[in-house]
Amino acid sequence: MFLTKSHPPGPDPLLNFEVSIISKVYSMSRQLMPVTLITALMAMGLWSCDSAVTKPLNGEPYAYEPNWESLSKHQAAADWFSDAKFGIYFHWGLYSVPAYETEWYPYFLYRDEKPDFAEYHERKFGPLEEFGYHDFIPMFRAEKFDPEDWANLFQQAGARFAGPVAQHHDGFAMWDSDVNPWNVADMGPERDITGELLASLKKKGLRTIATFHHARLRQRHEGDRKKWATYNSHFAYHPDYPTSTNDAELRKFYGNMPEEEFDQYWLDQVREVVDKYSPDILWYDVWMNFVSEKKILEMSAHFLNHAQTTGQEVVLVTKHNDLPKTMSVLDIEQGGKKDLSESVWMTDITLSDKGSWCYTEGQKYKTPGLVLRNMIDVWSKNGVVLLNVSPMADGTINQEQQDVLGQIGQWLDTYGEAVYGTVPFYTYGFGPARAADGAHGGQSAKVEYGVSDIRFTTSKDQKSLYVFLLGKPEAGEEINLKKLNSIGYGPATAVKRVVELGSGTEVAWVQEEKQYKIIAPDVEYSDLANVFRMELE
Repeated sequence: MFLTKSHPPGPDPLLNFEVSIISKVYSMSRQLMPVTLITALMAMGLWSCDSAVTKPLNGEPYAYEPNWESLSKHQAAADWFSDAKFGIYFHWGLYSVPAYETEWYPYFLYRDEKPDFAEYHERKFGPLEEFGYHDFIPMFRAEKFDPEDWANLFQQAGARFAGPVAQHHDGFAMWDSDVNPWNVADMGPERDITGELLASLKKKGLRTIATFHHARLRQRHEGDRKKWATYNSHFAYHPDYPTSTNDAELRKFYGNMPEEEFDQYWLDQVREVVDKYSPDILWYDVWMNFVSEKKILEMSAHFLNHAQTTGQEVVLVTKHNDLPKTMSVLDIEQGGKKDLSESVWMTDITLSDKGSWCYTEGQKYKTPGLVLRNMIDVWSKNGVVLLNVSPMADGTINQEQQDVLGQIGQWLDTYGEAVYGTVPFYTYGFGPARAADGAHGGQSAKVEYGVSDIRFTTSKDQKSLYVFLLGKPEAGEEINLKKLNSIGYGPATAVKRVVELGSGTEVAWVQEEKQYKIIAPDVEYSDLANVFRMELE
């Protein structure tokens, strides 16, 4: 459907020129804030937000080198990833033990910014000087964690890939690590959480993802007292607390390390996960611009070369301009694009309704309808959804979250042909709902859609156009498909018939000069969303 740049085998002077410029501007963008890579390229006329560049390697092995020109040969979004549409991950770790307010508990714990965190901590666990964040490790037992149950739950929810937050900002590794002494196999649960879960997922035929947030761990005060509590470090340095330790191992936990040593530590942990578990997707939270470009290049080349040995088509996902979009997929946190995108993108969203990504006491959850309708909007705009769940410290995913996942899975069992393996239509749709701006770009992930909001996808062979109603119509209701007409975004070929997808009932429809109309049949409709299939010549 969408035009992309493709290049025949052999040198391409234009591509080499573009890559050269992109490489130089990317390097500049990591140093000159707030000028970003994308802004700079747009100003030079070499980039649009929806640029998509395809660089096929004709199935031949390719040894990636740690430079942008070589890495640019990687296809950013593998076909399986574009087709998958939906994955699940989870925030689960030491922060799940206090279960207070947010997974950023350790960030606020050693700062004056929100004193209620330290007050809660000292009231429940003891003085900060005596009970540090690392002292939660023995309390994180994960005794009810069952990787087979979790893999079943994710599969039944309709996810096509899943995996853990391998390491959050807090320095604790959720895998069996020889690099990081602070890991789940050597302490706490004394189990390889990542290894066990990814093995269970792979047995069920799901692809896997590992997410990394640890670029933020390093204390970046550089000896300046005024920067002890800098925002760009997760732990605030304080001479009275464990965050200031010089202990050879504990300082790694709190990120109290020189820049060069930390950057290597950052890289070695990613390499270890890649080599031990071969995830299909590496996903990165922000703050990668604080890691040396050399280490990011080495990480990227290692991941892509490892995939050559395992026969995987892998995907790198980052936020903002942390990697060039010639070789990675853009993620927009808790939001989505406001219009159709030519390139595949991702959004990571929560089941929790407010605040935390990890489990917290009294946590509230979004309704299945709110979650699913916003997911459909993402799919109609060429996006992929990464949905976060919030397990409790003992390894339980509570019933409220399971119920939401179950309803989404049941819906996808019925209407999945309109989702998996589809591509966007000429227009994503239309309707009266108005989206607030997202906190991290794009639009909010909590738009309240209704039955008058219409979204589209289409089959790859262009033989089926899927019409989503983001609500429940009444029998006999006339549904006006306003953007579908002979001079606008009409189907490429004539419509043969229209079918209500849930029941398989053929539907009465009319093609007028300026629009198509569908007459809702008297069938049982979903409370979440409904789909009509327009079958084309």
